[in-house]
Amino acid sequence: MKEKKLNNFEDLKKIKFKNLTIDPSLILYEEKEKTYKKQYLETHFSSKGRAGKIVTIIKGFDGSYEELKIIEKKLKKTIAVGGSLKNNEIIIQGNYRDKITSILEKLGHNVKKVGG
Repeated sequence: MKEKKLNNFEDLKKIKFKNLTIDPSLILYEEKEKTYKKQYLETHFSSKGRAGKIVTIIKGFDGSYEELKIIEKKLKKTIAVGGSLKNNEIIIQGNYRDKITSILEKLGHNVKKVGG
């Protein structure tokens, strides 16, 4: 018996699968919003040691590295900038203290602007 060659999506719609099971380990779940412990954070901006380029530094975080990494990723994605983690501090490229302060306050943290 010769099988018909599938040429377009209409042919694919007609295929019926029997006993189809999906491996649960292959399903990707979206990370749920976590409630974080309320933190008292400080936002600084600095250009020292960075060839004159301004960065925003968030200091005062007390928690696990994983929580800090999640917050850093959320900030970078929301503001659409680069950044890194060093010594339990989040470093964001550019002077975005106002945006970062509002984002962190929405997450439930108390944020204080420090310097300039």
